[in-house]
Amino acid sequence: MELEFGARSDTGRVRENNEDNFRLASELNLFVLSDGMGGHASGEVASRLAAETIVAHCREAEVNPRLQLIGERIEGASDAPNRLASGIRLANRVVHQEAHRNAAQGGMGATVVAAWFADERVTIAHVGDSRAYRLRNGELEQLTQDHSFIAEQVRQGRMTTEEASRSKMQNVLLRALGIDPDVQVEVSEELLMEGDTLLLCSDGLTHELSDAQIAAVLCDTDEAEETAGRLVELANQAGGGDNITVIVLQHATKFAGAMAKIGRWFRGS
Repeated sequence: MELEFGARSDTGRVRENNEDNFRLASELNLFVLSDGMGGHASGEVASRLAAETIVAHCREAEVNPRLQLIGERIEGASDAPNRLASGIRLANRVVHQEAHRNAAQGGMGATVVAAWFADERVTIAHVGDSRAYRLRNGELEQLTQDHSFIAEQVRQGRMTTEEASRSKMQNVLLRALGIDPDVQVEVSEELLMEGDTLLLCSDGLTHELSDAQIAAVLCDTDEAEETAGRLVELANQAGGGDNITVIVLQHATKFAGAMAKIGRWFRGS
């Protein structure tokens, strides 16, 4: 599978340190982004542990396909979604255990969004409010649903999108890695089409740029690395109120759009 990818992470203009982490396991076509939460350097520790654990678990499974899954197998899902969900569940355990082992890191946690490409398909898995988007023929679609209080209010019709954008509770998550011993992972599997673009990003991007602004950059910039840099630059120009991390993934030489969905959403525990 031919993939072009580019990534950029920036502290932003307000925060003192960068609590985002990402890993590009290009030999597996696996890409992971995590946004940490916690005082001092704890968020950075949580996101690093999350990203490293997921990649290490999937690498081990490539060598040993019979490697035991963490948690129950997701009924109806193929091997890739199950393995990626397993890696995220393991990452949750690692972050949770480390937070309880070290008092200075108590309460730390992280969001995660990951994409794993194989056989003209991509598995997308996430926990929290880091997002995955796809672009097709100039149309941008959010592939993940934020696990946040505000997003849930909007889904239930209790709050408009405009009200949500002004709310001071945007950072209140309903689900994150490391908070509880177990976590529910949301996973989907997509069929790739020539010309697809996939974007993984932390909320430092989406709090500063609208979907229309993001789509414009993805449409107007050809190179993945250049696209990633431009998105971060614009988010900083818009305020840079949080750490900003993006991974841009392009299937084939030049992308015009995204992916056609082949499956339903799967939920694991």
